[in-house]
Amino acid sequence: MTTHADLNEFSFLADDARDQGAEAPAAARVQLELPDGRALSAIRYGSGTPNAVFLHGAGLNAHTWDRTVIDLGAPALSLDLPGHGDSSWRTDADYAPETIAPDVIRAIEEWASAPITLVGQSLGGLTAAHVASARPDLVSDLILVDIVPGIGSGGPSQLSAFYARLEFESVDDVLDHALAFGLGGSRDKALRGVLLNTRTREDGVVEWKHHLAHVLSEKTEVPRLRDHHDTDWDALRRVAQPITLIAGSRGYLGDDDLAAFAAAQPEARIVTVDATHNVQETAHRDIADLVRSTRPERT
Repeated sequence: MTTHADLNEFSFLADDARDQGAEAPAAARVQLELPDGRALSAIRYGSGTPNAVFLHGAGLNAHTWDRTVIDLGAPALSLDLPGHGDSSWRTDADYAPETIAPDVIRAIEEWASAPITLVGQSLGGLTAAHVASARPDLVSDLILVDIVPGIGSGGPSQLSAFYARLEFESVDDVLDHALAFGLGGSRDKALRGVLLNTRTREDGVVEWKHHLAHVLSEKTEVPRLRDHHDTDWDALRRVAQPITLIAGSRGYLGDDDLAAFAAAQPEARIVTVDATHNVQETAHRDIADLVRSTRPERT
């Protein structure tokens, strides 16, 4: 039986790199103390100062970008968004993109070499749009992964159903739950995500590590995510930097979503790849190639 006591968070890098025919990058966990006492955590890959920064989606963590960074072959920074991974939870449970964007700005100022290529998937993509809009001096290029304001079809209801259960007897119990929802592929592949997205409490109960599981659960009294789609569209329209939208062919975005995005950003590039909503899990090389194309002289 696999437990969290067996976990080294970087133990998967070597296997991933071998599968991808590349060398595993150096990786280290870094932490930034925020003015209100919370902590923001991230992973720095490579030996130089990153000029590519990655933001994950709701319910994920910084490691979702491991394979993309391996393909990129350059220094990079991947954040645990507030309420996820090793970053602190917000006491107000407010994880709206405009609320958490200032934390990302502080992280870029602290750890990256601006202006950077900013890549965000799902919640991370909406947050990235707010960052690029508010601080154009920090962002040279914006890459959104399978997201526009409004999230497309089906996302919130699927997440709420999945996180209706918050506590488990073991890691294997979580695996059974995830596989029942068709998440993670094979059991062996799903194990990685389960280990990195859960933790074992002192009482032996395994729970989701990220706060959004509790926010989205029907059993919690924590306030739900706010619906600020208009605010997100306003931020996206104000972005003046080059934008690329990567759409998964089996993701959340439909034709109406893509049309609305094109109307908001007529000069933006839209690229469709064969992938589900978590494009970085299967089409990581496509993302890395697009990141590399934005800054060929630096990546």
